[in-house]
Amino acid sequence: MKTIETYLRKKVLVLGLAKSGVTAATLLHKLGAFVTVNDRKPLNENPEAQCLLEEGIKVICGDHPLELLDEGFELIVKNPGIPYSNPLIKGAIEKGIPVITEVELAYEISEAPIIGITGTNGKTTTTTLIFDVLEGDGKKPLIAGNIGPVASGVAEEAKSDQTIVMELASFQLMGTRSFAPHIALITNLYEAHLDYHGDFQAYCEAKSNVTKRQNQGDYFVYNADQEEVTAIAKQSPATTVPFSVSKVVENGAYIEDGFVMFRGEKVIAVSDIVLPGKHNLENILATVAVCKLQGVSNEAVYQVMTTFTGVPHRLQYVTSINGRKFYNDSKATNILAASKALDSFEVPTILLAGGLDRGNEFDELIPSLKHVKALITFGQTAEKIARVAKQAGIETVQIVDNVKEAVPVAYELSDEGDCILLSPACASWDQFKTFEERGSIFIDAVHKLK
Repeated sequence: MKTIETYLRKKVLVLGLAKSGVTAATLLHKLGAFVTVNDRKPLNENPEAQCLLEEGIKVICGDHPLELLDEGFELIVKNPGIPYSNPLIKGAIEKGIPVITEVELAYEISEAPIIGITGTNGKTTTTTLIFDVLEGDGKKPLIAGNIGPVASGVAEEAKSDQTIVMELASFQLMGTRSFAPHIALITNLYEAHLDYHGDFQAYCEAKSNVTKRQNQGDYFVYNADQEEVTAIAKQSPATTVPFSVSKVVENGAYIEDGFVMFRGEKVIAVSDIVLPGKHNLENILATVAVCKLQGVSNEAVYQVMTTFTGVPHRLQYVTSINGRKFYNDSKATNILAASKALDSFEVPTILLAGGLDRGNEFDELIPSLKHVKALITFGQTAEKIARVAKQAGIETVQIVDNVKEAVPVAYELSDEGDCILLSPACASWDQFKTFEERGSIFIDAVHKLK
């Protein structure tokens, strides 16, 4: 890692632990900062905090006391999940204390160039595709951020001849002040996380931080089919590279005569790509643009695109049983993501949906239910989703307790040639710790049918 003196003898508060907080605290300690860690979980229930204490780092657990603002901290590194409405964070901002997230640290110390990927949907798939293509072409990439290890931990070990492929959430990007990846990418922008950001404009503003501090020697790859993303591109100081599924964009990636093209060059036939769905075509075009800017061969692109069947829990093909194909799309935690999954299939579909109730209705899902012949719903939103399904003309609607119970019911209602799809359109927290846990239970239940 780069040797920096930015934090030498600086008094820094790390707010919130989890993996990112632990990594940030340890790194700042190495960089010579006077680190204090504050976490809401009590010390006797907090092994991470106990480990930091053993390293000689000051730890305060059990609460976020406002009195910390009087301790003379020069910087706060906060867990991305802690909202800016938190009294401690609000107080810090009012006092003029900078508040960052650990991805800012990652950028400051990284010897390796960074490819920063963000957007509402498609981040994980696109990040994985970029990593796989670069790896297949011998570029020695590393993966980090939302999809993998903590960014600052990866950056600490990365060498100058490597590249860090980093998935970035809006929560992380809000806490940046110098972050400027060599290649930035926004896949798309839709209304999401408004409970955190307040409104769509603030959400877009947070996402725009991925390119805001780039320079002309950097690249900003963007979705030219979206006005919101194009508006960010117009303000970007980087060299802009568009992609589009609907039109030819000469300086970027597009579809022409059945081929994925990049700047006039045929890269791969669309018919050779195994990943289903129009939204995945967006992800593939974005991947091609980024990877061609990195000088990869078309052969490396072809190898990945003809074998890649999806990331875990994102329209992931599970198996086929007696002519029924099962797909795990547990990461579809909102209506838009579920709609895109449903629009990927033109065969009769048994949909499994439901989960945490955020107070919204599901009428926006109706246009995407045209191929759904039966719906199995569960969780807090079960009644709401059942109502919408009946409104859409779906005759077979059943409410069950959970995903595990839904699988055999879906199988009994299915016929040969049908698709059985878990795409909840809801967060998982009413019944599960994570969407990954929900998806894994679905997969286990599917395999028990055999």
